[in-house]
Amino acid sequence: MLELQHLSFRVDAEGQDKEILDDINLVIPNGKLIAITGPNGGGKSTTARIIAGIEKPTAGRILLDGQDVTELGVTERARAGIAFAFQQPVRFKGIKVRDLIRLAAGKNISTGEACSYLSAVGLCARDYIDREVNASLSGGELKRIEIATVLARGSRLSVFDEPEAGIDLWSFQNLIEVFQNMRKNISDSSIVIISHQERILNIADEIVVLAGGKIQKQGGRDEILPELLSSGAARQTCRGAV
Repeated sequence: MLELQHLSFRVDAEGQDKEILDDINLVIPNGKLIAITGPNGGGKSTTARIIAGIEKPTAGRILLDGQDVTELGVTERARAGIAFAFQQPVRFKGIKVRDLIRLAAGKNISTGEACSYLSAVGLCARDYIDREVNASLSGGELKRIEIATVLARGSRLSVFDEPEAGIDLWSFQNLIEVFQNMRKNISDSSIVIISHQERILNIADEIVVLAGGKIQKQGGRDEILPELLSSGAARQTCRGAV
């Protein structure tokens, strides 16, 4: 379980103190897929980066299963059990998919085990296991390989920052299926997805609406999603398609 307690984040913007997050309190229980949505500039991606340890809050605490991880960096958070997937996955020239999955697993897993993670995200393992993680891979392929590394990590909390960004509609539908399968198999872990997309919001257990640096609404999907749709706040098409 992840707890954000009175979390705030401010930056110096052109000599002025700008508040990005203001006194955020949020509990993400185990066994749940939580979607965080809201308008651009509302603080969603900042929240994800703070959870991952990329940014440090200016106030408040972050607890993972009761352990205070507020002062831990990215590597230490990863060791503690927090996995983070970027909007734009990193390409690693010279590194093969097989090796990337082994690095994520933290041990020298067999080729068969590495292939099983690729299969879990809908990729034909024999076509990808020996490919380099470079520009030859499409955005959708990179996203699914990155998710395979998250699965290999076996994290207590997996955070995905706008996974729909920069991919085509076909790849987006495949990602939805991957997240649905992940949701079925979580028990003592949890998933957080930052997204605008209705199809992602529709598979969440709970939806958090973040705007103006504050949590405006929070509740079950069946309670929150109809309100968003009626207000036009949720989009039905995958933006950023290539």
